[in-house]
Amino acid sequence: MIQAVIFDMDGTLIDTEKYYRVCWPRALAEFGYCMTDEQALAIRSLGRPFIIDRLREWFGDELDYHAVREIRKKLVEEEIEKNGLQVKPGAFRLLETIRSKKIAAAVATASDPERTVRYLNQTGLYGYFDRLISATMVKEGKPSPDIYLYACETLGMEPDCCMAVEDSPNGVLSAYRAGCRVVMVPDQTQPDDNLATYLDAAVASLAASPST
Repeated sequence: MIQAVIFDMDGTLIDTEKYYRVCWPRALAEFGYCMTDEQALAIRSLGRPFIIDRLREWFGDELDYHAVREIRKKLVEEEIEKNGLQVKPGAFRLLETIRSKKIAAAVATASDPERTVRYLNQTGLYGYFDRLISATMVKEGKPSPDIYLYACETLGMEPDCCMAVEDSPNGVLSAYRAGCRVVMVPDQTQPDDNLATYLDAAVASLAASPST
């Protein structure tokens, strides 16, 4: 029986991955690097230290990750200021259903705590969650299982009693490796045959999520 649902934030609850997809290449271009769309998709939800290693593998050891990230953060905030934050279809109704069934809800995100709280407050989602877990709170981000293991620990529940809701391959792998049941709501890409083996279900939107 599912006792808790743990959500990714960017791309799952809030429609922000489209901004990261264009802003990472734009930020890297300011330093003379050319990132392909395929590469931008590959780093969705990728946490420390993996994203640093991946970018340096692609662009060289001299890449200043922190400088690039600061530019990327600025560009994303500009996109949000211009276009706003949109909640994914079905999110509020699903969260209301989870609350009505007295099932715990948490967020496990690659975003830092300040941005997590700010985005959830801006969208009206903040009050639905019992715990907010950021990758900054654990040793390794997604696709390591650390963030989901920590989320389950803080909820006081075993991973196999928790359902993870994710939109990206790195998030799916993180939740699966932690032992959670995994539902994917694809955002920028669909799961391939290999990724599908890690899923309990894949649904078109949160409005179509399997009943908890």
